[in-house]
Amino acid sequence: MANDNTSNKQSGSGKKIALIFLLVLIVTLGITYFIFNISSGQGTQAGVLIKFEQTGVVMKTYEGELNIGGMNTVPNTAQINEVWHFSVRDEATANKLMQLTGHKVSLHYTKILKSLPWQGQTNVFVDGAEVIP
Repeated sequence: MANDNTSNKQSGSGKKIALIFLLVLIVTLGITYFIFNISSGQGTQAGVLIKFEQTGVVMKTYEGELNIGGMNTVPNTAQINEVWHFSVRDEATANKLMQLTGHKVSLHYTKILKSLPWQGQTNVFVDGAEVIP
């Protein structure tokens, strides 16, 4: 009878370890999903689209640059431009932006906490674009 009692304790502790492992796995996956997918903000940014390309050797992503202007703080000096970097997830938006390089545009974006390598090089994802006349 002592052997039966010992085997019950071992099988009970094995179930407990499996349950703890499963719980840790579920919590880890939930946190990972939250960090890499939940929006931390959204808005619009306007400027001149100066660069848009599909880049990457193995994981192809769409990346762009928007010149949002700058300020000339010292008279008779060159203006310092500020460039805003962004990524695009969907092909329809990417195709539209490919046609708008060099134009003044307003881009709608969503910002996430962190991106995975196959999502893009930035944590800002453009999902819409309009030409500014």
